[in-house]
Amino acid sequence: MTTFDGNAIAGTLNAVFGGEMTTASGTCASCGATELLAQLRVYRDAPGVVARCEHCDAILMVIVEKRGIACVDVSGFAALEEPTQL
Repeated sequence: MTTFDGNAIAGTLNAVFGGEMTTASGTCASCGATELLAQLRVYRDAPGVVARCEHCDAILMVIVEKRGIACVDVSGFAALEEPTQL
């Protein structure tokens, strides 16, 4: 299975959250590591998109589209911060 970084789902994140999210930071609920969403380990070949923590491999986010509606599970994050303005 091919892995990508979080930049590979920038368009999907923009569509789901309504803005640029690759510069947002998230804290893993499993290991406590905080990284930019651009640093996530992303699997696009799964049913939908699965994003995992690059430190402990925990599932942080799942995005599945069904009948034109994006279903988003971000329960793997302990915190999800606003994007950083560059």
